[in-house]
Amino acid sequence: ETETMVLEASIICVDNSEWMRNGDYLPTRMESQADAVNLICNVKTQQNPESTVGVMTTAAASPEVLVTPTQDLGKILTALHSVKIAGSSHFVPAIQVAQLALKHRQNKNQRQRIIAFVGSPLEEDEKELVKLGKKLKKNNVAVDVVNFGETAENQEKLEAFIGAVNSSDNSNLLTVPPGPHILSDIIISSAILQDGEGGGMGAAAAMSMGAGGGMGGDFEYGVDPSLDPELAMALRISAEEERQRQERESKATGGEGEGGGDGAVAGGGGGGDAAMSEEDDLLRQALAMSMAQENPEAAPPQGVDVSPGTAAAISASEAMDEDEDEEMKLAMSMSVADAPAGAPAAAAGGGGGGGG
Repeated sequence: ETETMVLEASIICVDNSEWMRNGDYLPTRMESQADAVNLICNVKTQQNPESTVGVMTTAAASPEVLVTPTQDLGKILTALHSVKIAGSSHFVPAIQVAQLALKHRQNKNQRQRIIAFVGSPLEEDEKELVKLGKKLKKNNVAVDVVNFGETAENQEKLEAFIGAVNSSDNSNLLTVPPGPHILSDIIISSAILQDGEGGGMGAAAAMSMGAGGGMGGDFEYGVDPSLDPELAMALRISAEEERQRQERESKATGGEGEGGGDGAVAGGGGGGDAAMSEEDDLLRQALAMSMAQENPEAAPPQGVDVSPGTAAAISASEAMDEDEDEEMKLAMSMSVADAPAGAPAAAAGGGGGGGG
């Protein structure tokens, strides 16, 4: 247990499209996905107390960052509860927004990882996915994809995408067909959490801290949540408290010497970033807006669904191969454009006027 766990900033892309209402994964695709996201956040922050996890949605009017990478699991749980099912998923723009949010992580020693749940048919074609994969690889971003729901339809495209992004086995595709199993159980024993760099300690801990030590009939904490939701929840909460206690102890005993080794890797992506400042402004606006949306009472309703527009805009940007960052700006400006009418002006003027 002496080897330090890999230090990561991860963004989890949650599919909140209409397809997530289906009940072929118990209780529904949406709920089984939320459980799995919760599990991944627990394990990632356990594997290294300085790792951070963020959450974003990929469907509705446009991709939206709900929580930028944080160590505060409460924030993530709250965000997951507020996710509404709407529209269809925009995979490529979502991954681009996730990459931008990772680029702005506070600790540059953290390696960058995107964990994307795909539970609906991909609108994009394989060529587009491969191009995106290569770009992520160039920027040292690892990607794990959980392919569930429309598994057969998406398998080939996602294999090509992971093939393009994979660099010395840092990216994984996990395909989970529907069945009597629980999605998070499959994930906990998969390569996504059995981390090659650290041997899945966090995953083992997340399992063994519960009642049955993971032996109780293949359920997280040895309890079937569909039979006894209260007990499963209680076990999850006590495991979380135990984790926080251990984290406090480990911080007290030796917080030094953790952030050392990864700097060189992370630094690699920082090459020709001169063109990035405009894009960074867009990101700040988008993040400011999605923060405003975190408070649902304050945010006016968003009635627009631009899935055809998204597709069109992206195919238009394919023509601009010379400037790779064009797509990025596009994805961002779209998510800015989809905001309530008053917001972009406010966000743009935010530098001058503060929070009017």
